[in-house]
Amino acid sequence: MGRSNSRIAVLSGKGGTGKTLISVNLSAVADDAVYVDCDVEEPNGHIFLKPEWTGNMTVAAKLPIVDKGLCTGCRECIDFCRFNALAFIARRVVVFENVCHSCGGCSIVCPEKAISEYDNPIGEIKSGWSDEIKIYSGITDIGVESGVPVNRKLLEEVRKEKGMVILDCPPGSSCSVMESIRDSDYCILVAEPSIFGAHNLRMVHQLVMKMGKPFGAILNKCDDGEDPSRRYCNENNIRIIGRIPFDMELGRLNSNGKVAVRENGKYSAMFKEIFVTLMSEVNCETASDT
Repeated sequence: MGRSNSRIAVLSGKGGTGKTLISVNLSAVADDAVYVDCDVEEPNGHIFLKPEWTGNMTVAAKLPIVDKGLCTGCRECIDFCRFNALAFIARRVVVFENVCHSCGGCSIVCPEKAISEYDNPIGEIKSGWSDEIKIYSGITDIGVESGVPVNRKLLEEVRKEKGMVILDCPPGSSCSVMESIRDSDYCILVAEPSIFGAHNLRMVHQLVMKMGKPFGAILNKCDDGEDPSRRYCNENNIRIIGRIPFDMELGRLNSNGKVAVRENGKYSAMFKEIFVTLMSEVNCETASDT
């Protein structure tokens, strides 16, 4: 459907709203799109796209190690650390690795050069293909406190890609979400037609407003009943890019890990229509920026 040099972030206030459903199907109708699974703590885009992996990269974080022979116990490093990752216990510096943010500051301020750093593996990044879709996916190792370093490295790798990039963001509004949408050109806010859906929509709406990102909404699982999320969009002048109906067949395909647009022409037409509307919005934003 044509090539666009745009980075589209798809986000929602909670999991289960259809964020990945929308991301993988928009990627499939966008010809040669790049799909990026930014939910590095629980990625699931590969369940649908079933890629052939061709690349793998280990992600490591820098952690401090203290040379006891050089350390004089001056506590300069401890005073510097704002995350309380260092403490002076039993006349030696102890490192609490789980709360270290890998800033490297302790090694810089140490007057005796007693602190060096080592690479601690915390996750991996995979890349591959699903038909015409280039795929990137990150995964954080079990027990690692934060997925932000893996997410950051994933986005660094994707930065070299040209054309349409669709970022399937983590749910919520955490640091990982902010990292995922930082370089995006446009954000899609996904919501369900319920009171809780409207509440979570408001949460991500406030986030993209604070970050100054252009955005629109896609409402999922819509029926003929009351729709608080649609009302929230109307009250806050949020453009509704598309409404996906509550559909048992679509739900079945999604539950079975299928890309709907590859299985049924009806869904292909629906997501193509949403994609055309999305590109119109993105192009308008691009034109207004220039």
